[in-house]
Amino acid sequence: MTLLILEDEIPAYQKLLSHLKTFFDDEITSHWARSIVEGKTLLAANSYDLILSDIKLLDGISFDLFNEVEVTCPIIFCSAYDDYLFQAFNTNGIAYILKPYTNADFIKALEKYQSLFKQGEYDSKLSSDTFNALKLALQEDQNNYKKRFVIKRPNGIQLLNTSEISMIEASGDFCIAVDQEGKRHPISQTIGSLVQQLPPQKFFRINRSEIVHIEFIEQIESHFKNRLLITVKGCKEKAMTSTSTTSDFRKWLE
Repeated sequence: MTLLILEDEIPAYQKLLSHLKTFFDDEITSHWARSIVEGKTLLAANSYDLILSDIKLLDGISFDLFNEVEVTCPIIFCSAYDDYLFQAFNTNGIAYILKPYTNADFIKALEKYQSLFKQGEYDSKLSSDTFNALKLALQEDQNNYKKRFVIKRPNGIQLLNTSEISMIEASGDFCIAVDQEGKRHPISQTIGSLVQQLPPQKFFRINRSEIVHIEFIEQIESHFKNRLLITVKGCKEKAMTSTSTTSDFRKWLE
């Protein structure tokens, strides 16, 4: 079995290779490329059974590589970019692993790969239209949503990444962002304004005054009057959906 790993970061490559050797009991041959140029050379000279690819490489994004070179094997994308970018497209890539991934995530993707080939359900044609659509979606995501907030403190300015926010609470004309460690950060904007700036696949406004981040939801419990109690990492008190948002919240979770 011959594999191609497209990964610009050396530690990430070493981690992938270790997982692969463990899963396949060392019965693999692997090639490694850190750039589009290197990947193009390897794909032109070799045939692969599976590709594991980061999206961002040293000289561009892997979508451009797959548009230039015909690929006839499954691709497992391994990246820090949000996986919702891929849910809208019917791709022939079999899986997407979001960094930092666990060993269980990795095994699940490889088992799916094996299952598809055993059942003969894999279509070897990869569409350039699909990769163009993914590239466009990636560009729109990067441009449209907030990546960080500037927090003014008495001793200076602090940058708060949206990926670190577990919940946002409304407080009059401003909001309080709570991070996973329970620290509170004032943001001089209304909750209505903030909800428009945050990626909807990650953040959901569960009631008039609270927004939760899906990656920090630890537990969900049923409550009276069709409401749900939500335990969020870093927050002492449980949040609660309103009766009008519960149904949409359940769908959003899926």
